[in-house]
Amino acid sequence: MLTFRSSYKSFVIDKILHCRYFCSSPGPSSKGHLHESSDDSEVEDEAKDSLPSQKKPVWVDEDDEDGEIVDMMNNRFRKDIMKNASESKLSKDKLQKRLKEEFQHAMGGVPDWAETGRKRRKSSDDESEEDEDDLLQRTGNFISTSTSLPRGILKMKNCRPANAERPTTARISSVQFHPGAQVVMVSGVDNAISLFQVDGKTNPKIQSIYLEKFPIFKACFSANGEELLATSMRSKVLYVYDMLAGKLIPVHQVRGLKEKIVKRFEVSPDGSFLLISGIAGFSHLLSMKTKELIGSMKINGRIGASTFSSDSKRIYTSSGNGEVYVWDVNSRKCINRFFDEGSLYGLSIATSKNGQYVACGSKSGVVNIYSQDSCLQQTNPKPIKAIMNLVTGVTSLAFNPTTEILAVASRKMKEAVRLVHLPSCTVFSNFPVFKKSAVSRVQTMDFSPRSGYFALGNEQGKALLYRLHHYSDF
Repeated sequence: MLTFRSSYKSFVIDKILHCRYFCSSPGPSSKGHLHESSDDSEVEDEAKDSLPSQKKPVWVDEDDEDGEIVDMMNNRFRKDIMKNASESKLSKDKLQKRLKEEFQHAMGGVPDWAETGRKRRKSSDDESEEDEDDLLQRTGNFISTSTSLPRGILKMKNCRPANAERPTTARISSVQFHPGAQVVMVSGVDNAISLFQVDGKTNPKIQSIYLEKFPIFKACFSANGEELLATSMRSKVLYVYDMLAGKLIPVHQVRGLKEKIVKRFEVSPDGSFLLISGIAGFSHLLSMKTKELIGSMKINGRIGASTFSSDSKRIYTSSGNGEVYVWDVNSRKCINRFFDEGSLYGLSIATSKNGQYVACGSKSGVVNIYSQDSCLQQTNPKPIKAIMNLVTGVTSLAFNPTTEILAVASRKMKEAVRLVHLPSCTVFSNFPVFKKSAVSRVQTMDFSPRSGYFALGNEQGKALLYRLHHYSDF
């Protein structure tokens, strides 16, 4: 970082404040460009006069002295810093001091780099040598990380529903944020998929896609966001919407796939694979690019839920008897089987983005959080924590991208949704707000790519949207 002389830094503040407060607003007859040029000239002259090395001028222009008294009433910024009506006119010196006071108050004091009493460092060569010695003597990460999410209370704001510009009373089946744009997708059993721009205020609708006689069971973006996939509850057709071309492509039949209904599917995080959950314990792995069958895998009993690991190298499949199967994607062989502690029927499963956790939701309402390593190596791993805040089957699980929040929900009961803090595995106490009963029965959930927003869809046709203040980005 460059280091400037404290006197020059003090001058920089004066220059910024001068530009904002000393430049009078142009009148109706003034020309904007001429006024701007005049202000720039004044700033340049003041800069030259304020530099420490500048020699004192031999003579002073009387015209410059005429402007020493400043009218405080003809500029809206100057009015804000007047303490009383008697200060309608101030000298430039007094105004300059007042502006410095306001600036320091807004900054919480005088910045370190602006303090005039700071000692000068040694020569630049000595400083460079000291920095090198300090660098060699230290170990660890020099890149500072953001403050971790505190537990207890989650600071959040209830925004306007994401789908407010296309209201519906039909059950929401999927809510998902686009991986690369500030857009959210909402689909429902009313045969429609809609895209909305997320601004937290109006959330304007971008587009709606209507699929005739095709109530949406699930809709999902491809990993790169260029495609949108959709399945229905009683159809074997897989619809693919090309986002770039604006073209809807129905995939009526996948060669080698004998399933009569295609509805549950997952897209691998790396965008290479499409996993379809079938009947009788079969899972089918397809190429995302060609939509052709690569191979199939089978478990004992019915499939409760499936998900990919964050690196797309493994597949986790929970079964109807409480077991979880771990598959190698390349060989499509089972590399481990473990029992989800206390579970008789698995309904949901999720893996964290950082590869640290596996969460298993059961029919009893318990969510077990495991370390991913234990799930790969042990047949009876002990959960890090069992979340027992729900009393009905856990139908939805979602980790946020930073692996600091796990959202758990059940569609069987109203307000049955919780946000769990990680790594403490404690539940945030302020969500949901039970008195308002606004959440209702949660069908689907998702976090935005950088955790700035959290969305959930309910059976009343609303895609509720929340702004998470801890995260500055979308």
